Amino acid sequence: MAKKSSLYGDLETPALLLHLDVVERNLEHMAKRAEKLGVSLRPHLKTHKCVELGKRQVAHGATGVTVSTLVEADVFARAGFTDITWAFPLDPTHLPHVRRIAKQTGATLRVVVDDLATAKALRRTGLHAWLKVDCGYHRAGVDPESPYALEVAKELGEERGVFFDGILSHSGHAYKTTSRDEAAEVAESERVVMVRFGQRLATVGIPVRNISVGSTPAMAAVRDLTGVSEARPGNYVFYDRTMVLIGACEPEDVGVTVLATVVSHQPGAAHFVVDAGALALSKDTGPAHANLPQAMGAVQGHPELTVASLSQEHGMIRAESPDDIDGKFRVGDRVQIVPNHSCLTVAQFDFYDVVEDGRVAGRWPIARGR
Repeated sequence: MAKKSSLYGDLETPALLLHLDVVERNLEHMAKRAEKLGVSLRPHLKTHKCVELGKRQVAHGATGVTVSTLVEADVFARAGFTDITWAFPLDPTHLPHVRRIAKQTGATLRVVVDDLATAKALRRTGLHAWLKVDCGYHRAGVDPESPYALEVAKELGEERGVFFDGILSHSGHAYKTTSRDEAAEVAESERVVMVRFGQRLATVGIPVRNISVGSTPAMAAVRDLTGVSEARPGNYVFYDRTMVLIGACEPEDVGVTVLATVVSHQPGAAHFVVDAGALALSKDTGPAHANLPQAMGAVQGHPELTVASLSQEHGMIRAESPDDIDGKFRVGDRVQIVPNHSCLTVAQFDFYDVVEDGRVAGRWPIARGR
C-alpha cells in the first residue's frame, strides 16, 4: 500500500522536489568530465532557472553560463553573473533589451546570430556575438558548407564595433539517440563539423577565438573534444525520464520529481487520478523514437504503473489491471512522478522544495518568463 508521506506531508501539491544530494553529484560529475575533456563548462541555466543552482555550478568551475531568454539573462546578470551567453537566435527587435541589460548590470552578454542583416545590426553596439552553426540538428544556424555562412562570418569577423567570440552549435539531435554509443557518434560529428568550419574560416582570414558545443546526451557520451573550447550542457543538472531511457544517465541520477496527491480512485478501476497534470508536468510525451516506451512520466518506485495521460490539472495513472492497485493509492496518498522533460517541468513552477538530508530544507525561487 502506498503510504502518506510524513516527510512531505506538510507540502501542498503538486510540488517540485529538488533532491540536493543527487544534484550535487551531477554537478561534480559534469565538472570533472569537462576538465578531463579539456573544455570550459558554460552550463545552460534554462533547465533550472535558479540563481542558487547557478552559483553552485560556478563553484564547481563553470567559467560562464548560458540562458535561453532575456528574462533569465536579466535575473542572472543582476544576481552577479558576469559572463552570459543568450543562446537563442537574435533578431534586431531585441537589441535594445540586450543592450539595456549589459549597460545596467555591467555583465558581458553574448548574443547568437545566424542572419546577415542581424549581424550588420550589431555594428557599433559593443556586444559580443557568436555565429550559430547547424551541426546536423537542422533547427537553426548557418550551413557550414554554404557561401552564406562565410558571408555572415565575415561580417562578424571584421568586428566593426562588435566582438566576434567564435562559432557555436547545439547537438539537439543527440536527444534522438537510444544509447551512449549513438550519442557519442553525434558528439563526434558535431566536433568534426565545428572544427572543420573553424579551419575553413581561418583559411579566408577570419580568426575563430572559440568553438562552443553543447547538449547533455552528447556531453555525457563524447569521447574526444579536441579543437573545442567550451561545452554547454544544461539538462545534466537534473536529467529526467527521457535521459534515463536513451541511456544518458541512470534512474538514480534524476534530481527533480513532482510530488502529487491521489485525488480520485474509484472501486474496481485500473487507474487513479493525481493532482499533477499538464500544468505541472508539461505535455512532453518523452522519447517516441526507436520504439522506446511512451508515457507522460514515471511513478518513482512503481514500475508497474504508467502516467497514462494528462489534462490541465489531472494526471491519470494506470495499472495493468484493477487487481494491481486494489486497496492501494487511496485518496490523500502521495506519489512522486519522474518527469519526461525536467526543463519543461521546472518552467511550470515558481519554486523548488529542496530536499536535503532526508527533509525539506527550504525553497529556492525559479526565474520564469520570456
